[in-house]
Amino acid sequence: MQDPALNLRRAALPLHGAGDLAPLLDAIGEARYVMLGEASHGTHEFYTWRCALTKRLIQEKRCAFIAVEGDWPDCYRVNRYVKGYPDSGDSAEEVLHAFERWPTWMWANREIAELAEWLRRHNETLPEEERVGFYGLDVYSLWESMEAVVDYLEALDPQLARDAREAYKCFEPYGGNAHAYARATLMAPRSCEKEVVDVLRKLRARVAEYKDDGREAWYNAEQNALIARGAEEYYRAMVRGGPDSWNVRDRHMMETLERLMAHHGEQARAVIWEHNTHVGDARYTDMAQAGMFNLGQLVREDHPGPEQTFLLGFGTHRGTVMAGREWGAPMERMQVPPAREGSLEDLLHKVLDAPGEAGDETLPGALMLIFDNPRDAGLAGLDAVIDHRAIGVVYDPRAERWGNYVPTVVTRRYDAFIFTDASRALDALHFPPDVPEQPPETWPSGM
Repeated sequence: MQDPALNLRRAALPLHGAGDLAPLLDAIGEARYVMLGEASHGTHEFYTWRCALTKRLIQEKRCAFIAVEGDWPDCYRVNRYVKGYPDSGDSAEEVLHAFERWPTWMWANREIAELAEWLRRHNETLPEEERVGFYGLDVYSLWESMEAVVDYLEALDPQLARDAREAYKCFEPYGGNAHAYARATLMAPRSCEKEVVDVLRKLRARVAEYKDDGREAWYNAEQNALIARGAEEYYRAMVRGGPDSWNVRDRHMMETLERLMAHHGEQARAVIWEHNTHVGDARYTDMAQAGMFNLGQLVREDHPGPEQTFLLGFGTHRGTVMAGREWGAPMERMQVPPAREGSLEDLLHKVLDAPGEAGDETLPGALMLIFDNPRDAGLAGLDAVIDHRAIGVVYDPRAERWGNYVPTVVTRRYDAFIFTDASRALDALHFPPDVPEQPPETWPSGM
């Protein structure tokens, strides 16, 4: 029986630098939804490969905006900076330092700072209406979004600002703690759903007047009102348990993405950055059996075919990662042990060691696979369910023996995959700069 690693070795494309991404750009073609995953929220190589690909997508495919798994208010400040708006900050690092919601390192890092500076320089060459934006798709920013709505209304309609502030007082007993609000809704039927919906309705009723204040300013205010509504629903669903909160969140991200597409024009193209668990089609994982869907699945269903949607996954065999021991814990640079035997990452590690045929280029420490389904769906080792590592913002390396892996049919979940053998933690702005990076090769193998 043929070694699966040898079969995959023939299909693997070497990755040395941005120039090697050309076959991937060809495979993406004219797709309007280009979704770039990551196997963790804290790995340098995932960010830098996505940055390199994103720059080429903007330059060569004229993608109109980047949408990320981040809070709208924080990301909108980045959007203002990269578009060169007045009083938008003196540097990308200054703007990113203002990210305060845990986990700050996801976007407040030097990898994103470099992309933001590049994007600002790129936008300086474009007319204002063509400048490439940077937006957050997520739903967590309940209090920040309510504050943004009131701030917007203060200058335009003081009476409606007072009405909005009065409506949002419904949340005051919970002291800015969304989890406390959610728990309270379990104990009594009272919620603040009506209040957030009323503010959104009143805001939209005055759209003809408010749009004179600027297309982007109005859009930002309306989106924050939508987030207040979505976040209220999300936190109530979260405290009840089950798949509902996940589905509410990804449905919200889908609706926000579609609003952004409409905002940028009928033929707009987008680059979307999210975790593999949001990008990779959930129908080809065990998420489907749990009653969960995700953004990648929703986009594929609504915009089927490779000419519309392209999903790119990422993975690594070993290294370091930025994460926390529990929700809200201080960020740490953690060790990522060698991947579980028999997993996707273990198999691709063996691919890098597999001998090539005569004339084959030696594979570096990174490779790319492009799945031209149905032809490549028969790739031995990837045509059936295989464990695929997923590291979240909360991570415990000791759990590798029984957790952190998602059963996946790789060639169906993604359209392509980028693998880095040894990776390192990203360079977080809020992390002490004097902590040395330990080379992966020196770590004990028995972790």
